Amino acid sequence: MSLAWYLKRLSNMSPAEIAHRVVEQAKRSASRQKAYGWAAFASDSAKIPSIPGLAAALVRGASAERRTAIAEASARVLAGEFSALGMDWPRRPAEALFPPSVWSLDPVTGKAWRNDQFCFDIAYRHERELGDIKYVWEFNRLQFLQPLAAQVALADDPQALKALNDAIGSWHGANPPFRGLGWNSGIEVGLRAASLIVVTSLCGEKLSVESQRQIREILAASLYWLTRFPSGFSSANNHLIAEAVGEFLICLSMPWAPNAERHRVHAAQVLEVESQKQIFADGAPAEQSPTYGAFSAEMLLIADLAGRLAGAPLKPDVERQLKAFAAFVLWLSNVDGSTPAIGDDDEGRVLTLCAHEKTYADSVAAAILGMYGASAEGLVEKPRLELRDALFSSPAGGGEPLSGARTFANGGYTVVQESRAARRARLVIDHGPLGYLAIAAHGHADANALTLTIDGHDVIVDPGTYLYHSGGEWRDWFRGTRSHSTVTVNGADQSIISGPFNWSHKANGKLELFEDGGASGAWRLQASHDGYKGRFGVTHVRTLEADERGYVVVDRLDAASAGSEPEVEVVFQLAADIEALAIEGGYRLSKQGVFLADLLLDAAGGVSVTSGGALGEGGWVSPQFGVKTPAPRISWRGRMPKTGVRTLVRLG
Repeated sequence: MSLAWYLKRLSNMSPAEIAHRVVEQAKRSASRQKAYGWAAFASDSAKIPSIPGLAAALVRGASAERRTAIAEASARVLAGEFSALGMDWPRRPAEALFPPSVWSLDPVTGKAWRNDQFCFDIAYRHERELGDIKYVWEFNRLQFLQPLAAQVALADDPQALKALNDAIGSWHGANPPFRGLGWNSGIEVGLRAASLIVVTSLCGEKLSVESQRQIREILAASLYWLTRFPSGFSSANNHLIAEAVGEFLICLSMPWAPNAERHRVHAAQVLEVESQKQIFADGAPAEQSPTYGAFSAEMLLIADLAGRLAGAPLKPDVERQLKAFAAFVLWLSNVDGSTPAIGDDDEGRVLTLCAHEKTYADSVAAAILGMYGASAEGLVEKPRLELRDALFSSPAGGGEPLSGARTFANGGYTVVQESRAARRARLVIDHGPLGYLAIAAHGHADANALTLTIDGHDVIVDPGTYLYHSGGEWRDWFRGTRSHSTVTVNGADQSIISGPFNWSHKANGKLELFEDGGASGAWRLQASHDGYKGRFGVTHVRTLEADERGYVVVDRLDAASAGSEPEVEVVFQLAADIEALAIEGGYRLSKQGVFLADLLLDAAGGVSVTSGGALGEGGWVSPQFGVKTPAPRISWRGRMPKTGVRTLVRLG
């Protein structure tokens, strides 16, 4: 790990956090010297760790279509297939599905990480030769065991059961306590524990006696590690929720574990408090990412379900926050259930059939509605065939889509769902904070950015995430201002990047006004941010208003004092399948020959559209983690006139 990384990280730490980190490092040093082994976590109990009633919930919610989806997912695992984060792992033969080497393999580079080092000595943040640790972590979450376990519970499948026993034995043998990268991040330990408890709860005594013993040891070691090294201060985001979920589920399923009741109560308190912090009162996620919000919500949801089944429910505040999040997602959703790719998305899941989910946030919202029996008004009607749909009996949806305007003041979003000029449109305007806590790890520099769908087609989009640790300059591009549909001043990001998950300066967004227009429908919004005020003496103000033919966007810079007009770039990043044909004054936007809208700019300056191209100049979107795709990017560059730059979006 580089000295520069440490210095940048320290700059966002309070004195209390620095003291916490010193103590944490001392604990790590002490643990490094200790010779742990599985024997240290052996139990006198022969009971199976499980959540009572989870298997019954699966059976109740497993429709014929869901059973088919589970069987197909199980078959993929048995065929040696695994895909995640935009990458296919090398296919493994059925007779050797889980060799010891599979747990340390990077599928991108084909190289193996060392599994014999003390976990905290593995310098993964700046590793480039071996690959991005995200991929190896993903496989070690053991979430591919979930469809196997569901298939055993529903169909008593002997092949799936054998694969479960083989996988558990292989992981146990290859990953001794606190050696290797399976142990160096609390979120990974917590999610793996959740997967194993799903397995034991669905399969019970069908698992071999040896597998039961190995799972007890893995869970006991996990509980010890989670309680010894919890996330705190600027790291206490969704990682803290995952750690608390792991701790909570282990204690519910293994009440005989040392200090289980004390740890359970502590974990429940953490989850109850974090549900209020990481989901705002209006339902928007504090991480400033719909999918990260869904990830946190799903973790809270499985914890609340397990607690209720075991007679130890979380406080009603958790249910209230989850319902608010579901309502936020329903407003944000397109007609197919997809949400804008705002902020980071690393495809984190809790319950999964191990296939890419384009509409993950919508799926979690449906599970919340199913869990609490809440109204499904506005929920998109579609097949719901995920494992979480079966466990939570997700409703199918249906009825009229939401219509109107809704401002989420805490989260900093305004959403408009409406019919205009004989088209169905959804607009999302981001006027909120950069992200959560001091480092805003998963936020993007996208203040005043907008996205637009027309008749269900994504037109103006958020670019997405692409990569984390191994992304380098591409990581910065996808987080930066110029990749988003907003204004850049003098080529600089609104917020200053100081690391892959860190910022040294954060722009503050603000909604100045919203007038709904009443019966006329001629609403008007104005938002601003101060990201350029300290460096360039200007505040970006964006006004967006509706008229009978579409929308008018006016961007201007309010200067603290008279001075030269700065160089600006106004960007509209289009979806990859949108065609942009040059016409007088702008571009005609269409999809597969179907006209959707004209985008017209009326200020003097240079206008161009580029799809793909060099880093920093072209148009790119990331439809899923690890994948980037060329996409048209409309760019206006010039000196910002005092009256601003006016863009007309005329719906076709």
